[in-house]
Amino acid sequence: MALIVAHPDDETLWAGGTILSHPAWNWVIVCLCRGSDIERASKFGNAVKILKAKGIMGDLDDGPQQKPLDDGEVENSIMELLPQKRYDLLITHNITGEYTRHLRHEEVSKAVIKLWQNGKINASELWTFAYEDGNKAYFPIAIEKASVFKQLPQNIWNKKYNIITETYGFDQNS
Repeated sequence: MALIVAHPDDETLWAGGTILSHPAWNWVIVCLCRGSDIERASKFGNAVKILKAKGIMGDLDDGPQQKPLDDGEVENSIMELLPQKRYDLLITHNITGEYTRHLRHEEVSKAVIKLWQNGKINASELWTFAYEDGNKAYFPIAIEKASVFKQLPQNIWNKKYNIITETYGFDQNS
């Protein structure tokens, strides 16, 4: 199984419940940004250990200006970081992002989908995250009418919450 995300913490926020619900699956998590950010890279490494996955980080620009990245640059980064090109399941960001207008999420989704459609990454299934934020009216929530929707058991939700708050340091009410 492969998960391709833009930022450290995306793996837990958007797919942590899925990963924790399937501990026997061999997960590879590719994070495309912040590899040289010592604090974020360290937190990602700790989260990946808790998730019992293999983590790989790239260092695409993720500065505050959020200038669009070249499509080829994002695709090349994915191809360089992804250790194999065949998976049973591939998961990534939704083409619209999980927040209203999150450029890096959108770019990663577009690149993964294109690589999958062109056969450069082979996966039996491709899933994209299904969250929305009401055009920034509230924190992102799962879309219950998505093709795959599962309510997390309390113990899995607690593990995910602990990674977000204890490992990544998010406020408990964020």
